[in-house]
Amino acid sequence: MSKKANARTRCAWAQTPLSIAYHDAEWGVPVHDDRVLFEFLTLEGAQAGLSWETILKKRLAYREAFAEFDPARVARFTPARIETLLANPGIVRNRLKIHSTVRNAVAFLAIQKEFGSFDAYIWQFVGGQPLVNRWGTHGEVPARTAESDAMSRDLLKRGFSFVGSTICYAFMQAVGMVNDHAANCFRYKELTKGAGRPR
Repeated sequence: MSKKANARTRCAWAQTPLSIAYHDAEWGVPVHDDRVLFEFLTLEGAQAGLSWETILKKRLAYREAFAEFDPARVARFTPARIETLLANPGIVRNRLKIHSTVRNAVAFLAIQKEFGSFDAYIWQFVGGQPLVNRWGTHGEVPARTAESDAMSRDLLKRGFSFVGSTICYAFMQAVGMVNDHAANCFRYKELTKGAGRPR
């Protein structure tokens, strides 16, 4: 990383080379690709009880283990495939989380069939465009909102698991449904140019 890039003002949580790279390139960028949306939904669920840094370190292993996050392929995972995943040190070896990913893939496909894409479904919770907040510090950012509550309720109703409101809000932040970069972060200005609507 160049000295100039390292000198930029960022959100306080971006401290390590891995988290800085993720913060600068991905966090808060609007995502409309169903496969990437499934990836983040899976990773945010896997993160429950763990640090995001831990998940970032395992991200490539997750892609390999879960068929590059192709929901159609994951939905067909057999009990034998799940047992193999439980022995994979590259991912979080939690039986409930692994089973959840397979069930969520099935529910994900059902949403695609109903709405045409998961993207069309999930972005309705923010009216189709990013919600732009203006926080002074990371400590001001809520863990959940009315939008994440609504998303969580609907996903649970549709058969998803590991989609509590806090997980849903982290997902919303990750895929740019909400811009929660600190107002003094260099990415805040970049991501608010002509996009989103203020809270």
